[in-house]
Amino acid sequence: MTTLTRRRGLSLGTLALTGALALSACGFSNSGSSSVSGGDAASAKTHTVKTAMGDVKVPVNPRRVVVLDTGELDSALSLGVRPVGATHSATEDGFPTYLPAEKTKGIEVVGEIANPNLETVASLKPDLILTSKVRDGDRYEQLSAIAPTVMTESTGSAWKQNFQLHAQALGKENEAKKVVAAYDAHVAEVTKALGGKEKAAATEVNFVRFVEGADIRIYGKQNYIGSILGDLGLGRPAITDKAKDGFSYDVSPEKIDLADADVIFTSTYGSPEKAGTKKTMDGGLWKGLKASKAGKVFEVDDRLWIAGIGYTAADKILDELRTDMTK
Repeated sequence: MTTLTRRRGLSLGTLALTGALALSACGFSNSGSSSVSGGDAASAKTHTVKTAMGDVKVPVNPRRVVVLDTGELDSALSLGVRPVGATHSATEDGFPTYLPAEKTKGIEVVGEIANPNLETVASLKPDLILTSKVRDGDRYEQLSAIAPTVMTESTGSAWKQNFQLHAQALGKENEAKKVVAAYDAHVAEVTKALGGKEKAAATEVNFVRFVEGADIRIYGKQNYIGSILGDLGLGRPAITDKAKDGFSYDVSPEKIDLADADVIFTSTYGSPEKAGTKKTMDGGLWKGLKASKAGKVFEVDDRLWIAGIGYTAADKILDELRTDMTK
């Protein structure tokens, strides 16, 4: 899992949940039975999708989709599907700003990531819910009682596989092929702009994330941003091989010199003051880093580079990488 979340559990009491499920009575269940939710007879046709929770029957042509994480939101929009509802980050009120406002307009907020409001979800009468086991595994029964619920195992480094599952559930597998092909072409284009494969491999790049209430994270290779850097063939410092489970190697400000690299991208989750971003970057250890001395430290949007977790975000990250690294 690539983003810091606060799992708060269910906020609904028994009566509220009962009301939520009652509202979903006209929707699908994961058994594929019940009546049409989206108001289109075509959505009564189902096909089976293999998910982290087992086989799930979903509408062949879902009309009212609810997504419960940024990766699922990115996938849907990348495939030309506008969800009727979506969650947002606990630190923000709206959807990620990297997503075009015209594409997110009209999507109803259904609570925070890992803490959706089930009453609101049910009130939208969805015929498909997209999320992950790591976010909502403990709510699977409640969600699947509202609508067919397709869960991936996790998020982050598995984003490409997750996208394929989302495309299958949404009935957009042909569109998915076009999205992937366009991304691969974009990667090749940016790699060329960086000087080609050999130069990219010889340039060590680190990603450092300042996190409110936690240690500083030097990102490894087994995460969303690590996979994009890997697609470009960029070099990674040896410290990334020490990342726990390949995800991150966490350090205190007193050991920030371990983040040294030719190029460093940084982001902040939460309050920059509480995360110690400015204090650390104003310190002697940070200023002594090779990237810092060379003017190769670039601060980027955390909600894009870390929380985007999809192809639309990846394309924007590739553009920013090219712009920054070719200055």
